[in-house]
Amino acid sequence: MISARSHMSFIAGFALATVLTLNAFAQTSETTLGPQRPPYGPTITRVFHLKNITMQAEANELLMALRNNVDPRDHITLVPSQNAIIMKAPTESIDTAEKVISELDKPRKTYRLIYTLIDFAGTKRVGDQHYSMVLVSGQHAILRQGDKIPIFTGATPKDLQSQVSYIDIGMNFEATIDDAAGVPRLKTKVEQSSVVEDRTSALAQDPIIRQSIFEGSAVLAPGKPLTIGSLDIAGTTRRIEIQATIELLNP
Repeated sequence: MISARSHMSFIAGFALATVLTLNAFAQTSETTLGPQRPPYGPTITRVFHLKNITMQAEANELLMALRNNVDPRDHITLVPSQNAIIMKAPTESIDTAEKVISELDKPRKTYRLIYTLIDFAGTKRVGDQHYSMVLVSGQHAILRQGDKIPIFTGATPKDLQSQVSYIDIGMNFEATIDDAAGVPRLKTKVEQSSVVEDRTSALAQDPIIRQSIFEGSAVLAPGKPLTIGSLDIAGTTRRIEIQATIELLNP
């Protein structure tokens, strides 16, 4: 027969074993599942109107940055038509989003980019041409100057049913200024095209087009011209040296 003392000892031992088992289970659960998320507090809705970001790709990058810096349970929506972000989240996340947006949605610098094309006949400088454009940092700009040359794609020029298309000849400039590293870096393409000879006859003949293209990048110092490339004119001793100068318009 089990004595009362033995019975009490058994109950105490069983209770101790139960407590140890529960503690071990709790520790195992925390290790396996990780720490529990803090409770999600009351939410408010805030609309952030973007003042300087205007391109869809830039807005998408900002949206990704926000989602990486706030609670995954926060609701963030980009409204491209209004250039705005709507956020529904606790106050702490709203404050974090405001800081992120203020750092990324900053005014862009505006530059005047001047191309100088210097014409050389051998070693003699015979003429200059200047082209300029105003562009915002991070945005692509195009400048074209020249003529449109008709090309008949149907029968003959006398045929009223002939179809005509046009090609552009002259100067073509493409430029992007990136100053994310603190200095303006130019990425550009300069294209020059011209008609080799003017063919006129009763039958339509496609014109022969001469084309020269320079494409590259360079770091520019404001106010200081930099030779970024040159174009050789085929069949002649002429060449065109390309200089680029940049001016900051809104320091």
